[in-house]
Amino acid sequence: MGQIADFVHHHYRHFNSAALVDAADAYTAHLENGGAMFMTLAGAMSTAELGLSLAEMIRKGKVHAICCTGANLEEDVFNLVAHDHYVRVPNYRDLTRAQEQELLEKHLNRVTDTCIPEDEAIRRIEKVVLAEWQRADASGERLFPHEFLYRILLSGDLARHYQIDPKDSWLLAAAERDLPLIVPGWEDSTLGNVYASHCITGEIKNVATVRSGIEYMMVLADWYKEISSKQSVGFFQIGGGIAGDFPICVVPMLEQDLRHLDTPKWGYFCQISDSTTSYGSYSGAVPNEKITWGKLSMETPSFIIESDATIVAPLIFACVLDW
Repeated sequence: MGQIADFVHHHYRHFNSAALVDAADAYTAHLENGGAMFMTLAGAMSTAELGLSLAEMIRKGKVHAICCTGANLEEDVFNLVAHDHYVRVPNYRDLTRAQEQELLEKHLNRVTDTCIPEDEAIRRIEKVVLAEWQRADASGERLFPHEFLYRILLSGDLARHYQIDPKDSWLLAAAERDLPLIVPGWEDSTLGNVYASHCITGEIKNVATVRSGIEYMMVLADWYKEISSKQSVGFFQIGGGIAGDFPICVVPMLEQDLRHLDTPKWGYFCQISDSTTSYGSYSGAVPNEKITWGKLSMETPSFIIESDATIVAPLIFACVLDW
């Protein structure tokens, strides 16, 4: 093991820290036994710069597909081209409404302690992606949201605008490997809103130029059937919401709705979460509840780490990479 893995295994012995170690060891064992790992990203993981560790996980083949929110899809690119213009607000809990208004007037959109600069990030990407949307619209081509961004990143057109080391962009790493990406509910994102606005103005004629969430589920079903026929597929969930709830349902859909009765259950499950089960949260449901829905089996190694994903995920990734 490397230094970080050694440190974690020596010091992290109880409670959530012990769950972290167990989950990391089981992740490694799952891969060593020939398994694949499906990862989900909720929250603001891209603005939290998770790419610093996730990009290397992708490059080293430790992640085989990702489901993320539309926000995580775009915010990694925003950070890539506008990092120097981001503003950190460490005292965000103390801001008055007047101070929040000042941030708005400076076109700084706050995500907890970090402000995304509208002009340098959002509007810069809007110009580039709108050209791709319109080109596809005119030719009758239809692509998924991530495919448009993959195309833009791989073209190199944004390279002159990079303000971080491109090796720290998880989306660029994913594009370079043509990693399968699922982005349900993409319309609930800044670029989704931008796309809707251009459809309303008529600059984009066919609303379906950007493919939908139902089509994403169909693609995911094909991917899961192909991969699970050859190897066990694990599920590593960061946060909750649609990024986790949408893709985990592909297994019961295949088995119960399509009647593919030989569909394997997810072969590993881990969630980093602060969601509370007693509030009726789908995202916070303990793994045992997922057995009743046909998502996990009684034998699936399952872990919940109730902690901050910005702390936990990089440590687990370091352990997996160190092993």
